[in-house]
Amino acid sequence: MQCPACHNEVEPAPFCSLCGAPLAAAPAVAPPPAAAPFPPAAASSGIDTNVAAAISYLFIPAIIFLLVEPYNKTPLIRFHSFQSIGLFVVGLVANEIFKFFPYYSMMWTFQEIISLGLFVVWLIAVVKAYQGQWFKLPILGDFAMKQAQS
Repeated sequence: MQCPACHNEVEPAPFCSLCGAPLAAAPAVAPPPAAAPFPPAAASSGIDTNVAAAISYLFIPAIIFLLVEPYNKTPLIRFHSFQSIGLFVVGLVANEIFKFFPYYSMMWTFQEIISLGLFVVWLIAVVKAYQGQWFKLPILGDFAMKQAQS
């Protein structure tokens, strides 16, 4: 134990044996701060991991994050980038399927409901990525998890 007044090493006691200063008033050593769950992706980039994961739900940044060095090494960003690309492909395929049907009012309504549902899923995934969570969509999440771990 170190005396707060004379800075000499002393035995644990109520008072310093060298200068007589009270040792009970010594400030307690603060525990080290807890580590952040996800460190910033790169010190020079200025983009945190959870922000980059949320941005990866835009199609072009998802591809860029899979190609650029500091981001393609972070599993969380890789996971959300692959899941984002998969969600984009699902939306594209669903849109192309409806192009083959005649434009009856019922088909148009069904297409709009599916589009709205995909938008809501996309929005939830963006929020979960920003929170730093590994939010897995039913089928796409398993594919994205395999790709992120490889």
